[in-house]
This record gives sequence, C-alpha cells and structure tokens, in this order.
Amino acid sequence: MKHRLLKILPDLIALLLANIIVIWYWFESTRKFEFNNPEFLWLLLIVPIVGVWLIYKRFKEHPTVILSSFGFIPVQRFPFSRIMYALSSGLILVSIGLFIIAIARPQTSRSWENISTEGIDIVIAMDISASMLAKDFDPNRLEASKKVAKSFIAERPNDRVGLVVYEGEAFTQCPLTTDHRVLTDLMNDIKTGMVEGGTAIGSGLATAVNRLKKSDAQSKVVILLTDGVNNSGNIPPITAAEIASEFGIRVYTIGVGSKGRAMSPVAMAPNGQYRYDLVEVKIDEKVLQKIAELTDGEYFRATNNHSLAEIYQDIDKLEKTKIEVTQHSKKLDRFFNIALIAFGLLISSYIINTLVLRFTP
Repeated sequence: MKHRLLKILPDLIALLLANIIVIWYWFESTRKFEFNNPEFLWLLLIVPIVGVWLIYKRFKEHPTVILSSFGFIPVQRFPFSRIMYALSSGLILVSIGLFIIAIARPQTSRSWENISTEGIDIVIAMDISASMLAKDFDPNRLEASKKVAKSFIAERPNDRVGLVVYEGEAFTQCPLTTDHRVLTDLMNDIKTGMVEGGTAIGSGLATAVNRLKKSDAQSKVVILLTDGVNNSGNIPPITAAEIASEFGIRVYTIGVGSKGRAMSPVAMAPNGQYRYDLVEVKIDEKVLQKIAELTDGEYFRATNNHSLAEIYQDIDKLEKTKIEVTQHSKKLDRFFNIALIAFGLLISSYIINTLVLRFTP
C-alpha cells in the first residue's frame, strides 16, 4: 500500500498544484475582467475530474506486479520519468482550466467621458501648532482633522485641492492639484513642530489666499482650521480676510476644541515627549466669525470627531461642483492571451510526452 501511494504521490501533487493555479487565475480574472459568458466557468469543475482520470489512466497503462517481497529490488523513490509524467499531466489540467476561462470571454471596458464642470479650487489651511495634539479628539485634534480632511478630499474627485499648514509661520505643503493621492500622502506627513511654534492664523489665511488669487476657477474656497488665538505672524487675520474678499475667495472657518478644559501639551519632557495637563480651551471665535462674514463664508465649531466630520459634510454640500457628463464605453475581449497561454501549455505537455518520456526509462 505504501508503495502504491509513493507511486502516485507526484501525480497527486501535480493535481493539487494545477487546481490551485486554475483557482488563482480564475480569482484574478474575476477581479480584472467581466465575463460575457460566465455560465461556462462552471466547467472548471471538470478540471479535478480530469486529473483523477489521468491518474487512473496511468495505473491502467502501467499495471503493478504483486510480489511477496520486493526489498531486494533497488527502488528509486522518484524516478525522473514519474516526475515528468506528473508535470505533463499538470500542464494539461492548467491548460484545460485556462481554455474554459477563455471561452467564458473575459472582457474589459474602455470608457471615456466628456465632462462639463464648474470648477472649484479649495485650499485647506490647517493649524499644526502643539495645542493641536490635545486629546479631546480621538486620538488628538491634529490626527482627527487630517482624517476628516482626507475623507472630504476623496469625495471631490473633480476639484483642485491644496494644503497650507501653519504654526508661528505658514507654508504651502501641497499646491492646488487634482492628484488627490499625492495630496493625501503629503497630508499624512504633516506634524507639529515643522516650523516655528505659535499660531499665525493671519499668515495661514494669507498663504492660502496667495495660492488662489490667480485661479480662474468659478469658485475659490479656503477652509481655515484652528484651535487657538492668533499670536504670531506679521499679518492680522482680519487683514488677510479683507484680501481674500477682494479676490472673491470664500472662507469657511472651523474652531476645533471641546468646551471647558482639555488634556493638552504644556511642556516638553527630557525624553522628547510632551507632558500633558488640563488646559482651558481658548478659541478666538469672534475673529473666526468675522473672517467668515467678510468673505461670505460660514463659521463652525467642532467639539469632537463627529461634529468635525459633520462640518466637512456641510461644507461639501455648500460647495458642490456642477458636472455634466456624457459617458461612452466599449467592451474589449481579453480571451486571446489566455487561450494562447493554454495552447502553449498543451504544446509543452506534448513535447514532454513525445521527446522526454519516449526516451526515458
């Protein structure tokens, strides 16, 4: 019995590997293609049946001789011919599976769109001062603001969006772009301490306005987010708002922070980590309201992750891009390459059978 199992072991391994390859290729095809005749995929069930038949056929063609003992006969556990026969059988099974996938007619859709759009250019001006590490948001104000902003960006694929960050100074982290993948990658990189400490709201807004002033978009918007009071920079926030108004830029201001006190960083410990304590939340809401009023925008107050997400949803509704789309599509068959691979595997199996096994004892 052990000898019989050893004899068919290469064939069983070939059968298992062939089925794994066929299943994997079928799974990859369903992810990449649509099938014009998906009902033919049920025929893949015959692949393991054919494999069992090939093993049975091998026994029929090569019967065994029962001896009372064959210990005196030197046995090569895996002779070359047995391995090559198993390889040939495996190639046949894979080729059958690929031919079945091919006749199911995998297709891709080539589509294009004629889009007429009223473009909106948006710059997010985000406060990254140390107080944005306060833990009244989960896990802190800065990370919560980044997460919600990325969701907002993902919902506006047709708009150009830029990113300005500020502490005691302001700089452009990402100019206006429609490549939102690059934008979100750059947003992931921002952290507290990138520039001089402080909160320069006016400088942050002025830098955002500078990115938008030459824009020819129908609508130009700044989303200004802060959790504090302007205490740095050379440009007063109201002056920056007046400049924004002159260029027709609408500013939505967001005050981020719970009401009362919050666990906030108060000092840097010797190990480089912030030490936290309860600190009174101070947001200059009057200035933020005035900025929004001067620019025909709105002021929002976010006290937790949920309210911050709702604010971005509200802004998304207020600044909807107008799109007119005419869509065209064309189906492209992808079965030829699959059938070509299957045919190549059959040829390989034929070569093994006629050239290798024929002259191998």
